Amino acid sequence: MHLEDCRERTLTELDHARITRLTRSGGGPSRSRSEDPLESALDGASLVPSRSVAPDVVTMYSQVLVRDLQTSSEHRLTLCYPADAEPELGRVSVLSPVGAGLLGLRVGDEASWTTPGGEQRRARVEALVFQPESSGDYTL
Repeated sequence: MHLEDCRERTLTELDHARITRLTRSGGGPSRSRSEDPLESALDGASLVPSRSVAPDVVTMYSQVLVRDLQTSSEHRLTLCYPADAEPELGRVSVLSPVGAGLLGLRVGDEASWTTPGGEQRRARVEALVFQPESSGDYTL
């Protein structure tokens, strides 16, 4: 994933704290902090209280519609924690390349990442189908 491909990311303070705890407790990738795109996103994000996050920001457990920029196919994905991930059902872990790529983006932003097989992928966030904070859930 290349962070320079998108605008600054916005994370809720709660998502930031939980993901930071997850990555620092050994649940994250075994790369150095400078090589880890998720750590870079965490370190460079603008933090906001859950009640103040804009309704077009991808937060944890958001359902997003993304368009693959190479194939033009659309996919509905839910960003989740590793224990809830079921990629075949569109539930992607925040620790996966695509999950880390989507975290904190806004509708219209583009993300790029490298798949485990080494393939470069790009996608645009077309719509936010569901965001927990917009529906009044500030603790999910």
